[in-house]
Amino acid sequence: MANKASFTPDEWKVLTQAPTMAGLVVMTSSPSGPLGLFEESIAIGKILAETKTQGSSSELLNALVADLATPQGRQATPPTELRGKSADQIKSYALDACRKAAALLDQKAPADSPAFKRWLQTIGQKVAEAAKEGGFLGIGGTQVSEQEKTALTDLSKSLGIAA
Repeated sequence: MANKASFTPDEWKVLTQAPTMAGLVVMTSSPSGPLGLFEESIAIGKILAETKTQGSSSELLNALVADLATPQGRQATPPTELRGKSADQIKSYALDACRKAAALLDQKAPADSPAFKRWLQTIGQKVAEAAKEGGFLGIGGTQVSEQEKTALTDLSKSLGIAA
């Protein structure tokens, strides 16, 4: 099984940014307003906290979540090059980052790759479910918008897994 030592610092950075990137794919697909964006951001943190608390059968995933719990790990995300970018540019960047993470996992951690990719897809799904789209003050609207469903499909494709 792979762990942090299996990767160079640059490769590890790609992996530590992957959870945020998976969330950003969905967050940028459908405007949720300030409260919705907050709820979607919190969803990423909840998944990280659940994984840290419950643990995973993947040593790699446990190492990543433990690293993200440190001040240094939290500084790794989100990348500063996203500042001032449009939602479409951020989504494109995030999908590319997920593709890079998936390729890296397949190459250097093939035993951990399927579980790690499913975990990233789960992050996208939880972000999509975190806030209703449309409606007013949480009344009406849909739990997962068509744009979010498309984003989840795009995320699955970038990770190389079935939607």
